[in-house]
Amino acid sequence: MLAALWLVVALAADASAPHPHQGVLAAYTGAPPEVSLSAADLGVLTAGDPVHKQVQDTSGDGASGRGVAIQDVHADPATVWARIVDFGAYPKMVDNVKACDVVARDGESIDVHFVIGAPLVSIEYWVRHRYKPDEGWMTWTLDYRKHSDFDDSVGFWRVAPHPDKDGWSRVFYSADVKAAGWVPGPIENAFATVGLKRATAWVKRESEKAAGTSGG
Repeated sequence: MLAALWLVVALAADASAPHPHQGVLAAYTGAPPEVSLSAADLGVLTAGDPVHKQVQDTSGDGASGRGVAIQDVHADPATVWARIVDFGAYPKMVDNVKACDVVARDGESIDVHFVIGAPLVSIEYWVRHRYKPDEGWMTWTLDYRKHSDFDDSVGFWRVAPHPDKDGWSRVFYSADVKAAGWVPGPIENAFATVGLKRATAWVKRESEKAAGTSGG
């Protein structure tokens, strides 16, 4: 049964065929939304824990809010960004990522091929990132020129200097995914684990390791 499922999943993605649509989730067409933090949120961040919030979707379709994870990181923004865009190292840094390769770079655009999943089952998809480090953000959609296993995915990273601590950053991450109807629920959940719940955790760990501030 698992072997048959693996074959179905492995045969679904196709880099030579276009995606069935040009997006069903509202994409970010400019800078991602700013996230306001309450005194309680700031207390959680000061304690070293992540904050999860819902923010209003500003992409223009009137959709409800999306989840955002926020984490304070003891590394400067340049170090944090160096980890986020080191896509080739994702299989070593990020749980459930089996393969990750930059397909093309052109100005602000970074096209990346991902394979995620669990033993015997893989999800393959292609993502187009818009990277604006000077403005402190990066957004993405699927690369609709290729047929991904996910029906759609959009999201963003925002990295800002910490307002009160030199050499620290405040990191914001949001991801929205729509699975194709045949994708197993556990695999969609695995993507969510790599995404909102744990994304800022691996960035904190790897950035602080690079900065030599782990545990500080």
